[in-house]
Amino acid sequence: MNVSVVLFTSDLRLHDHPPLRAALDGPGRLVVPLFVRDRAVDDAGFAAPNRLAFLADCLRDLDAELRERGGRLIVRSGDVVDEVGKVAAEADADEVHMAADVSAYAHRREARLRQALEAEGRRLHVHDTVTTAVAPGAVTPATSDHFAVFTPYFRQWARQPLRKPLGAPRAVRVPDGVGSEDLPTRTGLSGLSEGLAPGGERVGRKRMTAWLRRGVAHYEDRHDDLAGDATSHLSPHLHFGTLSPVELVHRARQAGGPGADAFVRQLAWRDFHRQVLSARPGAAGADYRTKRDRWRSERTARDDVEAWREGRTGYPVVDAAMRQLRYEGWMHNRGRLLAASFLTKTLYVDWRVGARHFLDLLVDGDVANNQLNWQWMAGTGTDSRPNRVLNPVTQGKRYDPDGAYVRRWVPELEGVEGPVVHEPWKLWGLDRAAIDYPDPIVDLSDGLARFRRARERD
Repeated sequence: MNVSVVLFTSDLRLHDHPPLRAALDGPGRLVVPLFVRDRAVDDAGFAAPNRLAFLADCLRDLDAELRERGGRLIVRSGDVVDEVGKVAAEADADEVHMAADVSAYAHRREARLRQALEAEGRRLHVHDTVTTAVAPGAVTPATSDHFAVFTPYFRQWARQPLRKPLGAPRAVRVPDGVGSEDLPTRTGLSGLSEGLAPGGERVGRKRMTAWLRRGVAHYEDRHDDLAGDATSHLSPHLHFGTLSPVELVHRARQAGGPGADAFVRQLAWRDFHRQVLSARPGAAGADYRTKRDRWRSERTARDDVEAWREGRTGYPVVDAAMRQLRYEGWMHNRGRLLAASFLTKTLYVDWRVGARHFLDLLVDGDVANNQLNWQWMAGTGTDSRPNRVLNPVTQGKRYDPDGAYVRRWVPELEGVEGPVVHEPWKLWGLDRAAIDYPDPIVDLSDGLARFRRARERD
């Protein structure tokens, strides 16, 4: 009997799934589709409620799709290496297939798994371009193992031939006798964002199709429009792998036009961050390019950090973004930049404090994108302009000119019309007294001066 185990990690789909297709190749192949609820992820603090809920949706959807094809999903909990070994032994499998990943933990997991399987006479096959469109390391500069600047990376990335997307299998035969835990559910999870979106491949594919038909054409002009909310909202599906980045790039290019080109460029940014983290895994927690900054700690800046987390900084566009994050478990891309700039450049708080809060709430919380985007904004990452500061008033007026985004998320200001909503402290008399909204916790000029003085000292 020829049996393969397919270890699903952040690739929870059937469409365009190279490990599953490889496992099914050959006559009479049986497959054990396996997901392990990894104890190490929980121990590291990455099992945030919003992501656990979305994960539960994804696993139930994956199981349903497998059952439509005659199979089922096997779910286990514990150490990944131990559980894969147990399942391989129960099924008498001779090989295991999985997707490549980029974090330091993923590299260690792969090495441990390979060693354990080989000791039992089994083979591990690791497949690239499952969670990325272009594999990390596929394009490199002449003098380094990775690109540290996006533009030259993108030029080479855009020239890479992509493999053809694979269809979903018609049938999946699973051997008898392999036990599974119950599928997880959202039930009992506390601390969920009220507006958290549902997960699963079928939801993701419907959203992708709708986006490519009606949304992507306007992406270049509207992707920074805070009130218009004209981004794809596909990032959670890319994070959990319910959508294939290879297929998404192919389909966006087929759609064509400036909007599709701009969207593909954002997908390239995702791959860019992954090739950086793959080459420099320490960047998940340490400065990629240290400035030897003397950040204010979370302890010394406690009140300011708490105001930032709660969306009570007195700067409406920042507060709107932070409240959207808490309610939806998601935040507009422009809002993420503004929130990060305000914490690191205006309040001068360590970027790791903000990155941790984002990971606590973001349903698309991804180590590569989250940490390296925070570093980009903090000036310790790959940005060629590390002293870049985004003024929340100027940015608010530019990307939310009528104040609709602010009024949506900061109801205290819903009666303030027009762009003055971005500067409520300028309201006079009874108009200001009637608004239960805080004064700014910091003067922008003072915050910028503090930031510049610290840079000069360094």
